[in-house]
Amino acid sequence: MTRTLTLGYSPCPNDTFIFHALVHGLVPTPGFAVRERLEDVETLNRLALASTLDLTKISYHAFGHLRDRYALLRSGGALGHGCGPLVVAAAPATMAQLRGRKIAIPGKLTTANLLLQLYGEGYGEVVPMPFDRIMPALHAGAAAAGVIIHESRFTYAAHGCFAVQDLGAWWEEETGLPIPLGGILARRDLGTATINAVDRAIHASLEHARAYPQAARAYIRSHAQELDETAIAAHIDLYVNAFSLDLGDEGVRAVKTLLTRAEARGLIPKNEEPLFLD
Repeated sequence: MTRTLTLGYSPCPNDTFIFHALVHGLVPTPGFAVRERLEDVETLNRLALASTLDLTKISYHAFGHLRDRYALLRSGGALGHGCGPLVVAAAPATMAQLRGRKIAIPGKLTTANLLLQLYGEGYGEVVPMPFDRIMPALHAGAAAAGVIIHESRFTYAAHGCFAVQDLGAWWEEETGLPIPLGGILARRDLGTATINAVDRAIHASLEHARAYPQAARAYIRSHAQELDETAIAAHIDLYVNAFSLDLGDEGVRAVKTLLTRAEARGLIPKNEEPLFLD
């Protein structure tokens, strides 16, 4: 019997690139089928908190609140070097000047917000909003600064914004590890056999995308917020890498370090569940 599993991921080019072959039946899915749901990252975080989705892309910040119900997969995530969120402002500023002031974030459970809070004290006055509204909000005076992700990383200068702090660069300097942004989760109650089959299928989907990059082009463009081909290509090149195929030992260390530091600061609850169900 084939079981249909709900799969949530974002409309961003890295996710649509990775999952195109899987959701279009171009790779084997033994014993299961998937029904995709595309939402922004914070909506996916909230859906997972409600246990709505069987499989989902998730912020590692949100994963810190979900370890009792969801297990991490080794493929399909976003983790790497030089790809972290940026703090930007409508005028030049320093991080010290932003303490105690309103900072727009793409969601309270995003890794972007977690990195902001781990950076230091005094950045708790946050204003959550969809990531594509952050830069307009800065020019409207709704916040003193904003933490941007996704395509905004490549377009903030064109929108008249100034970089204040690269939170990813700070993380790498602090830990010597890649930045764990988002991973793929599966409900633990799906069982080991199903979860491992899904993990293999996602791995195969990414391998297919790399072998036939033009096959996903129309699908990616139909969902991208930024339709410029150069920006789309840069987005995929930055967020899809060897860690997307398999976290590996270094990726696992990065995830564990992020969660351990967040636990120590009381930003996520302590949890003894293993990351993986294998």
